[in-house]
Amino acid sequence: MAGRAPGLDPAALQQRLDALRDAGMYGAYSAVRDGGESWAGATGVADVDTGRPADAGMRHRVGSVTKTFTAVAVLQLVEAGRIGLDDPIGDHLPELVPGERGRAVTVRMLLNHTSGIADYLETVFPSFAERSPRSIHDNRFRAFGEEELVRHGLAAPPTGEPGEKWAYSNTNYVLAGLLLEKVTGTTAEKYIARNVIERAGLRDTSFPATPFVPGPHSAAYEAFFGTLDPPRDYSVYHPSAFDTAGALVSTVDDVNRFYRQLFQGALLGPEQLAEMRRTVPITDEQGNAAGHYGLGLFATDLPCGRFWGHNGTVMGMSTLALSSGDGRRQVTTGTNLTKYNDLDENGVPRPHPIDAAWDRHTLTALCPGAPADTTRTAGSLLPR
Repeated sequence: MAGRAPGLDPAALQQRLDALRDAGMYGAYSAVRDGGESWAGATGVADVDTGRPADAGMRHRVGSVTKTFTAVAVLQLVEAGRIGLDDPIGDHLPELVPGERGRAVTVRMLLNHTSGIADYLETVFPSFAERSPRSIHDNRFRAFGEEELVRHGLAAPPTGEPGEKWAYSNTNYVLAGLLLEKVTGTTAEKYIARNVIERAGLRDTSFPATPFVPGPHSAAYEAFFGTLDPPRDYSVYHPSAFDTAGALVSTVDDVNRFYRQLFQGALLGPEQLAEMRRTVPITDEQGNAAGHYGLGLFATDLPCGRFWGHNGTVMGMSTLALSSGDGRRQVTTGTNLTKYNDLDENGVPRPHPIDAAWDRHTLTALCPGAPADTTRTAGSLLPR
């Protein structure tokens, strides 16, 4: 559990958020909570052309933060005895994952990304491998089927043997959504809405049914590592490409409330919450441990303790959400410019002043007593 940090400092939080704008971010919005005390702020613009200011209450595509919602829904079925975490996925979806693979990959492996099933993104959108947004731009209004996405991931070379190692894959969470549908007899989106979103009391969170973000929102500027100059607005696209792996729309305040409700026992009982926090090492391409991943959650250790949450990036919008283990100390921050980094000679994104500014804002929100030059914070662990 995170140690008790000093109370919120609104002036310092706003100053740190403004530093993201000063470092080159178009617009950012953040919500911070410490027990019954809360702060919300915004900086910069929601629309570069009109100068419309960013607002902390705007709705936002939260990308892979969706994975925590999906994992909670699956664990509710485990809690009800309708499935088992160590059930082979082939027992439930034999037509989609047949044979030896279906017997070896378990529900748990989907949720902690150790299934060995590859991500579908670079086969559905092949120009990603060339650091180009061309294929997603050409398909931005196409409605993808869940099984279509999964088959792309299953056809790609495996990232390892089932259970061998962690390898991030959106295919795992689209499969988890199909599992929800098979067991409940309703769509995954409807099940999550009724049993997770409504149960948590979230008012501005939904799976959009059209290419448009419902309600007030920012533009979503994608730079794609300098290949789009100026960055292009991708606030409008069909959400089916990300499905139960990353299609959710929410607000920074709703995301905080969701994690608070989760960690305070409103969505899962103690046994399943403990399962969520059983982690495997997050490893880089060289096999070095860079963090800890549970079931739809990652953990990061900061100077004042361990924090849990998830990040998410879709075209033009990024989110980082972290909470203390008891749900009392929280921060969620969203931004409206993505892939702003340059690439080095190996195609690896170079550090950008925005990254450092975001890390400092996160640290001020969660560990306000920590030294200002602390650099290893949540943003360093997973790519935004």
